[in-house]
Amino acid sequence: MSMNRKNHLAGLFIALSLLLTPVGGVAAKVELIRTPDGGIQPQAAVDVKGTVHLIFYKGDPGAGDIYYVRQAAGEKDFSKPIRVNSQTGSAIAAGSIRGAQLAVGKNGRVHVAWDGMGKGATAIKFGDKEVTPLLYTRLNDAGTAFELERNIITFAYGLDGGSSIAADREGNVSVTWHGRAPNAKEGEAGRAVFVARSADDGKTFAREEPAITSSTGACACCGMRAFTDSQGATYILYRAATENSGRGETLLLSPVPGADYEIAFTHPWKATMCPMSSAAISEDKDGALAAWETGSEVYFAHVNRKTMSVSKPLSPPAGAKRKHPVAVRNARGETLLAWTEGSGWAKGGSLAWQVFDQNDEPASEKGSATGVPVWSLVTAYSKPDGNFVVVY
Repeated sequence: MSMNRKNHLAGLFIALSLLLTPVGGVAAKVELIRTPDGGIQPQAAVDVKGTVHLIFYKGDPGAGDIYYVRQAAGEKDFSKPIRVNSQTGSAIAAGSIRGAQLAVGKNGRVHVAWDGMGKGATAIKFGDKEVTPLLYTRLNDAGTAFELERNIITFAYGLDGGSSIAADREGNVSVTWHGRAPNAKEGEAGRAVFVARSADDGKTFAREEPAITSSTGACACCGMRAFTDSQGATYILYRAATENSGRGETLLLSPVPGADYEIAFTHPWKATMCPMSSAAISEDKDGALAAWETGSEVYFAHVNRKTMSVSKPLSPPAGAKRKHPVAVRNARGETLLAWTEGSGWAKGGSLAWQVFDQNDEPASEKGSATGVPVWSLVTAYSKPDGNFVVVY
């Protein structure tokens, strides 16, 4: 074939691709799937090989169990569920924000942490009080079962809504939560974010330390999210609680493993009641993609790990009361923001989503679906072909 003919065919292919791509360059589609095995509160992460790792909750809202499944790149179905917790009923779903979270670390190992508020959890004695444990486990070396869970907290008890976990490819794992140090002042203003670090892939953890020395307080029954990006920067997103009404979503950033955290961003919100909100963080081009709730609206923003700067928060076109956002980016630079609408205490709702193009402009791909169960929320991930999947 002549060089001119090759160039001509290449030109036709490019022209055809342009015709098939929607205006604005957005071609991503959104696939909706139900949480496997009739579960709720799905949480997903994708490893470097493209395997999707997913955990979910099943059972009584006050005493349930956590299950894990995975789906290798190119496969259509998830694996058979493996129970994560060895103590039956040690997890809790009530409130939608106290469930388990996962992180994928070195060699694709899965790490899971959850508030041990379930009725089946072993009670922890601290001084003369019974306190709630923060339970952690990891997938065994064979990838066939989870190790026995263990309590991570040594002194900063007071768990309510917020705990999370992050891991990197070098074996660093961080379990995070907001609680109270002994002798801390009363109320939410006395709460602080704590971090327990492991440098040996979760085998052992150092005693917890406050993430920052400044006092921001923490909204007791709001969730939090931790995440470590592909370059080793770790982020913690939580709701502060200052001066009785200051409940701004706050982002902490540690640029390299073991480095101190700094406050990178706060999204102000004046409110006197806890909104029981959740947050999400995922990989982005230059750092992380954060999603959170302020008021009755959901937002996302890009976080640059090197400059510690955060882009202007963006939200979808106006709609109903929104909660529990999750944002993910695909290889083309498009962003999916998904959330729930109409959900609340002991009340299910609906799912909604909006795709944003490479310039963060709303694209034509958007939609909604009914059927988010009571106490549940949504998760999402991008596929190798650039399309998105929402699990609800």
